[in-house]
Amino acid sequence: MGRSSDREAAKESGSASAATVRSCTISAPDKCENPIKRTLVNLIPPATIIAVILFWMFAPASVTGSPWSIVVTGLAISFFVLGLEQLLERHEGWRLTRKEFATDLFYLALQYTAIGWATETLADKPLASFKESIGISTEWAMQMPFLLQVAFVVFLYEFGQYWMHRLMHDWYPAWLTHAPHHHITQLNAMKGSVGNPIELFLISLSVIAIFDLNTAALFCGFNVLTVVSTFAHANVRSDPPLFYSYVFTTIRHHSLHHTALSYEDTRCNYGNSLILLDRIFGTFREGESEEVGQDDRKRLSIYEQFVFPFQPLINKYKARRDKLSSANIQGGEHLEK
Repeated sequence: MGRSSDREAAKESGSASAATVRSCTISAPDKCENPIKRTLVNLIPPATIIAVILFWMFAPASVTGSPWSIVVTGLAISFFVLGLEQLLERHEGWRLTRKEFATDLFYLALQYTAIGWATETLADKPLASFKESIGISTEWAMQMPFLLQVAFVVFLYEFGQYWMHRLMHDWYPAWLTHAPHHHITQLNAMKGSVGNPIELFLISLSVIAIFDLNTAALFCGFNVLTVVSTFAHANVRSDPPLFYSYVFTTIRHHSLHHTALSYEDTRCNYGNSLILLDRIFGTFREGESEEVGQDDRKRLSIYEQFVFPFQPLINKYKARRDKLSSANIQGGEHLEK
C-alpha cells in the first residue's frame, strides 16, 4: 500500500515536472537553459565586439585598405546575427517571415548602395574638402592609440545620431521621416536599416570626415556600431551583463523605444548604439516591450514607407481635388435644372 502510494506520488511528480519543462520551453525557453549556457549566450554581443576589434587590429593592409572590406564585414555581422535568431529566438511573434526578410534585405541593400553613396557624395566628401580648404589639421587624431581611435569614432558618430534621433521625436516634420521606422511590427537583425530614405540619409550624417584617422580604426568603429545596433534590433534572447548594457544599447532598451503603447512612450532610449548617452542626458528608461509599432501596429509597405513624409501634403491635395470635383458636379446639376 505504501509502495503504491509512493509510486503514484513519484509518477504525479514526474508528470508535473515534465509539464513544467514543456511549459518553460514553450513560454520562456531562456528560463530553462543551463546557467552556464545562459551566461555564454548573454556574452555573445560583447564577444562579437571583441572579435571585430581583433580582426581590424591584425588584418593585413590589403584588407584594411580596401573600401569593400567594410561592406563585407558589415554584411557578415548582419547574417551572423540572423543565424542566431534561428537558434536563440527571443519572441515567437518576431519570427522572420519571407515577406519580412525580403523587405529587410531590400533596405540593407539600399543602405549599402544609394544611402552610402549619398552620404559620401553629399556630406563626407564636401566636409573633407572644406576642411582642407581652410587648412584644418587633425594629425593628433591619427596619433592616438588604435583602441582610442575606435572609441572616438563610436562616440562621435553616435553622439550625432543621438541628437538627430531625438530631434526626429521632438519636431513633427522630422518625425514624418522617422515614423516609418516605428511602423515595423517586429524586431529583427536587419530592421535597423528599415525606414524612409530621407531619414536613413539624415541619421547617417556625421562630422567624422573632419578628422584624420587610421582607416582600420575607422572601419573598426563602424563595425562596432553595426554589431551593437544589429543586436539591439535582433530577435535574439541575449541579455548582456551590466558592463555591456550600461554603455551599449540592448534589445531590451531598444524594444522599449519601439513600444506600441503610444507615441509618447517611444520618447526614450534614443541611443542607437550608446545607451550611455541616454543615461547622461536623462532620456533613459528601463524595461522591455514585446509589442512594437505605431498607429494600431499597421505594417507599411515599401511604397508607403517611401511616401510617408509627404502623406499630409498628398492628403491635402486629394481633399482639395475632391472638393473641387464635388463643386463642379453640383454646379453642373444646378445648370441642368
